Amino acid sequence: MIEKLRILTEKIHEKLNEVKNLEELNEIRILALGKKSEINLLMKEMGKLEAEKRKEVGLVINEEKAKIQEIIDTKTKEIKNYLKEKRIQEETIDVSLKGRINRLGTIHPITKTLMEVKEIVMEMGFDIVDGPEVELVEYNFDALNIPLTHPSREKTDTFYISDNILLRTQTSPMQIRYMNDNKPPFRMISLGKVYRPDYDVSHTPMFHQIEGLMVGEDVSFSNFKAVLELIVKRIFGQDRKVRFRPHFFPFTEPSAEMDVECGVCNGSGCRLCKYTGWLEILGSGMVNPKVLENVGIDPKKYHGFAFGIGVERVTMLKYGIDDLRAFYENDIRFLEQF
Repeated sequence: MIEKLRILTEKIHEKLNEVKNLEELNEIRILALGKKSEINLLMKEMGKLEAEKRKEVGLVINEEKAKIQEIIDTKTKEIKNYLKEKRIQEETIDVSLKGRINRLGTIHPITKTLMEVKEIVMEMGFDIVDGPEVELVEYNFDALNIPLTHPSREKTDTFYISDNILLRTQTSPMQIRYMNDNKPPFRMISLGKVYRPDYDVSHTPMFHQIEGLMVGEDVSFSNFKAVLELIVKRIFGQDRKVRFRPHFFPFTEPSAEMDVECGVCNGSGCRLCKYTGWLEILGSGMVNPKVLENVGIDPKKYHGFAFGIGVERVTMLKYGIDDLRAFYENDIRFLEQF
């Protein structure tokens, strides 16, 4: 059996001396040391030998397997080193090629609009406040005088986490929280992300809102209209046309929507403005007395106005963007324009 092993290992050594690449080396390793190799088959015959002879043969087989493994390891290193040196010699660097361009990041257009509005309202004396995006139904609907039958409470219009908790559909809940903690007169602005289940060229499931509130003894509809016109004219320029339309909101009375002339078509009509020439950018009105009562403010003594601005729509109008979804596709070619 030892003679058979000697002949077998000589053949393996000859093949190892002729090996040229890692594929051939791996084939020899399987042939010599694999489960079905001739050496392992030879080991199975050891059971027929006497104990002393079996011990002698086993020792020789283990020594030969160790030698073969050592040769395979050495050959592997040699071949890998050879391939590495060959690749280094063959690789060239073309120093005439242009280097990689490091692209600088830019401020997102939504962020630019938020920063601009912040600056405008801070100059007008408004407090900037923020609150939780996961909100209670009490603040998002109940305290704002939104009836239980209102469509905005439906699951098709609101992301509910539980019966009493939701992703806020507007930043108006911060007005309630602010009025609970502050006594009039005051003026405040809340801004941030809000959520509704919509997705098309003018709606996304997540978007940004700015909600403003001003409460005092002498606050009138004239104040409300003057403040909104000032903000809008500062954003779009003094020549941009605006208009107010009567509307209904449960938390304001009287209520109005404010439209701005479409900046994409300049009022002639396009897909974005649905061929009307106008885009609604905010809802507004005088604060409903019931809302003031809900937060412990005397509606006979104090009056106020509130408004909510859609930041994405303002940005679309300002920069002539006709698809709201472009803000969230993260196309660097689009973002670099700003």
